[in-house]
Amino acid sequence: MDNSRYDRQSVFSKIGADGQLTLSRSRVVVIGVGALGTVIASELARAGVGFLRLIDRDYAELTNLQRQTLFDEADAAQGAPKALAAAEHLKKINSGIEIEPVVADFNVTNAEKLIRDVDLVLDGSDNAAARYLINDACRKLGKPWVYGGAIGSTGAVMSFLPDGACFRCLFPAAQNSGESCATVGVLNSLTAIAASMQVTDALKILLKSPALDRRYREFDIWNNSIDAIEVAQNPDCPCCAEGRFEFLNAPFTNNSVSLCGRDAYQVAGNGAVDLDALAEKLRAVGTVRHGEYTLVFEGAAANFTLFPDGRAIIKNVKSAQSALSLYSEYIGA
Repeated sequence: MDNSRYDRQSVFSKIGADGQLTLSRSRVVVIGVGALGTVIASELARAGVGFLRLIDRDYAELTNLQRQTLFDEADAAQGAPKALAAAEHLKKINSGIEIEPVVADFNVTNAEKLIRDVDLVLDGSDNAAARYLINDACRKLGKPWVYGGAIGSTGAVMSFLPDGACFRCLFPAAQNSGESCATVGVLNSLTAIAASMQVTDALKILLKSPALDRRYREFDIWNNSIDAIEVAQNPDCPCCAEGRFEFLNAPFTNNSVSLCGRDAYQVAGNGAVDLDALAEKLRAVGTVRHGEYTLVFEGAAANFTLFPDGRAIIKNVKSAQSALSLYSEYIGA
């Protein structure tokens, strides 16, 4: 490790040379590499965290560039998978750490495998389902994780450790306000602030600092407010009190899932797809852009991005059934 790179950080008395060495040996996973996740990944890489696993199911688009700091116009034009694009940019920032991109949906089939060998999980996701799954997997495996959320001008952060309250103590049931970044917007300064707070918590957890604030913190940067509340462990919590991991143990289905703030649905698929062979067939009915990691199809009746594992993001559809029907018609049952 080139200590000069981290001089301005290690000279900070709460970290020091020993703390910097601890960070270099730490392993962290970031689930979701979007508005929060790109800032989180960038700051952790610059801080010298030795191993970063970046998980994302999506691809870069022009609308991402307002707030997703690891992508550029070329990434958006190519529809580059976010995990891969982020990793490539980060390698140019810090070549001395290990970065593992994972282009996949974080779900019940892979959750435990993807977090089992890390010290800490950071939430960069954009949906409640992912967070309940993170919560179950982390609780089962005894891993700490840091939640973050941001919409409009309001953000929230909380750290969950294995010996305290869990996400289901805070939110016993999924909260659905009907709002999304597409309908109410989001300030890029907000996502940067929320993600930086998550990273600060992450450093404190990795360094076992007693300064960690374990309260739920919610703030509105436009209306100049901040609130913090203590969250007590619920003695009847299905997850942390009773050890019932209902989200982690739920059966995996091929159902389509709406993507936040977009007329798009993800369809899981039924296994690996030969992108080369499918590209040849689809060229007869539309335009195909085909690379190692994605196949992008644009036709008169369908637009989608397909990944090698059979997962597809079906665009410009209003319902789950429409997405499943188009998947079946163009890709296969």
